[in-house]
Amino acid sequence: MTETVSSDKVVISVQNTPLRESVVARKTVVYETLVNPTVIRVASEKLKQQLFTRFGFLKPKLEEIQFVSIDKYYEPYIVVSGMYSIDYYRKCAYTIKVDERVLEVILLEKKFVPERAMDSAIGDGSSIRLEGEERLVHEAKSSFIFDRYGRDAKLEKLPSAPSEKNPKKVIAKFGIEEVAQNVDVDFVRGRLFKRPNEIKRVVNEIFEVSERVVIYTPQFRILYKNVKTGAEKAMEFDGVTSDRMQPSKGRISQGIRIIKSRIKYLTSFR
Repeated sequence: MTETVSSDKVVISVQNTPLRESVVARKTVVYETLVNPTVIRVASEKLKQQLFTRFGFLKPKLEEIQFVSIDKYYEPYIVVSGMYSIDYYRKCAYTIKVDERVLEVILLEKKFVPERAMDSAIGDGSSIRLEGEERLVHEAKSSFIFDRYGRDAKLEKLPSAPSEKNPKKVIAKFGIEEVAQNVDVDFVRGRLFKRPNEIKRVVNEIFEVSERVVIYTPQFRILYKNVKTGAEKAMEFDGVTSDRMQPSKGRISQGIRIIKSRIKYLTSFR
């Protein structure tokens, strides 16, 4: 290795600073139900035969499919925006090629004695090695919309609608299970908070959550029964647009797997 003759060191008076966090208060929005349940009931009657169709063409008789119940519930979606930034130093080393006739090099009041060695970067010759620290800034920011299972939700799945004037009253009336208080903060932290591995010391580190909204959207679940087989099946409709919700196979188990793989805190959200 290169011999450093002078033992003097450059001192940079930068101390590690604690993480600064800033998290805004969370807002709760409950969409108004814009569709009359009777309209949903009529729409479901036109589709009920499809629930029990087998192989795409074996359909039961309409009179064999009986209405059981219609229930209104609310599906939550979480909107959150955040930013993570870290200003830090890391160790570094630079190998510099010098004339093979050079006996010593003085840089920043330090003396370096070159050594002769084979190096793929500089070729066959003399070199000195400078060791120090580099300062870098890493920043990540993003906005997310996800559902109760921690899955990314597309914006088009979230319809626009007027909101209830007293959301807490609606939540209490329908017994809506509210989203855990810090699940959104933990979610965005898991997505953005990525500390570099090569940190030597930190100058500044910031984590911010600038937007937190939980939107509860009304939906209807209509249950039908095949009186001939005893089988029961349901279909779901959006309470804002009246569109039929497409069923998702393995919805709950898939959601749990995603939650566990992303961030452990989301398990409390089921």
